[in-house]
Amino acid sequence: MSVNLALILTLLSAATGAVVAFNRFYYEKRSTAADGVGGRILDTVIEYSRSFFPVLLFVLIIRSFIFEPFRIPSGSMMPTLLQGDYIFVKKYTYGLRWPVIEKKFLEISEPQRGDVVVFRLPSNTSINYIKRVVGLPGDTIVYEDHQVTINGRLMPLVKHPDTNLQDSGLIFIEQLDDREHEIRVADLNIRSREGVYEVAEGHYFMMGDNRDNSQDSRYIGAIPESHLVGEAVRIWMHMDGLEWPTWSRIGTKIQ
Repeated sequence: MSVNLALILTLLSAATGAVVAFNRFYYEKRSTAADGVGGRILDTVIEYSRSFFPVLLFVLIIRSFIFEPFRIPSGSMMPTLLQGDYIFVKKYTYGLRWPVIEKKFLEISEPQRGDVVVFRLPSNTSINYIKRVVGLPGDTIVYEDHQVTINGRLMPLVKHPDTNLQDSGLIFIEQLDDREHEIRVADLNIRSREGVYEVAEGHYFMMGDNRDNSQDSRYIGAIPESHLVGEAVRIWMHMDGLEWPTWSRIGTKIQ
């Protein structure tokens, strides 16, 4: 069962804010204080609400409009992101949305090819995925023999010069327009799903950097703009299970 943290924060902020407003504009102006057990309980509720309301409101604003933390649950974005990475997602990159209802009220910018993006899974919006933007609205994407072709132009792909990285699969450097990033191919002789994909207007074609182990737009379809959560920008912690944190990954910018 998934927990809707945005809904919980919104409800708690609204409830404590209502109590604070009740106290400020009515209760504290009464000429006589409430007596008995009921009065003491009400005073306690007001005191706790005054303490927690600004904290809850601050967390709600930061999480809804500025940054939200996520944990990488799988290896679908290797080698860029590893299972156990904790990342910051910049919520305002592609516009501001109201919490819970996720309706955009302010346009800021649009996703660019090569961005690493967190989005809500169309078939179950309580689940978040993270992939790389490969196709923009109106693009024709061809994925064949581990290479991407966009609108008839083959995206350059060269083997990574560091042979030590090849222990975890074959690592290549892929160039999407003017942006370079690493991808992983498990085996050149084994091909994951290939095909030709037309990207509809208002949608984005997403692919994992771990090309042979990623449930991306080749399987789930292009992602509507309304399902975008934000741009993944930086790793702030890496800890998988009970192991010690991998300090070298802390602060790494997501390319």
